[in-house]
Amino acid sequence: MRVAYNENMNLLAETLGRMADIAGAAMDKATQALLQADLNLAEQVITDYDEITVLTQQAEERAFGLLALQAPVATDLRAIVSGIQIVADVDRMGALALHIANIARRRHPNHVLPEEVNGYFAEMGRIAVALGEAAREVIETRDPERAARIADEDEAMDDLHRHLFTVLMDRDWSHGVASAVDITLLGRFYERFADHAVEVGRRVIFLATGQWPTADEEEHGLTSR
Repeated sequence: MRVAYNENMNLLAETLGRMADIAGAAMDKATQALLQADLNLAEQVITDYDEITVLTQQAEERAFGLLALQAPVATDLRAIVSGIQIVADVDRMGALALHIANIARRRHPNHVLPEEVNGYFAEMGRIAVALGEAAREVIETRDPERAARIADEDEAMDDLHRHLFTVLMDRDWSHGVASAVDITLLGRFYERFADHAVEVGRRVIFLATGQWPTADEEEHGLTSR
């Protein structure tokens, strides 16, 4: 029984890592589709999300199967429940990349972004991809110290998102309401992608230590073992 449990938990971790890898790659493609008005890349993101959907179903079935058949307690139960929660976070990361790709596709052949905000979204995309890679890493390693640093890395995304609003609210904004709405939605998608990566990190900390990080620990990137 124990051997079967360990094998299934390893398969669950591999599936979650694969999902995070796809979500990060999808965000990279979605960002390039947005910046370059590249229809082919946008379509690739949409296709890639189908794989995330399949993997989400597989991961959930494996996790619920472990709950039903193994009757886990203590550490084992924590690992399975954390896995179920991480499935939802990573699936949402993929969905947010999909939303960005859909906006790029809907506006094609036109560019969605005015040139003056391209730099913001290029940097937000870079940070999001890095956070997606960090989420994949901590899923696979269960390293609580690395997981805690994800929250620190998210601060740059929050700063960019806040500053983007100052651009939209500037009286010299000349690109109209529709463009402002698109940019507001897109900024929110990037911010939420990063937030879900942070949640993955928090869940890994709980999985590894049995404790949720405190506000002070999250602020300083520290965890208690």
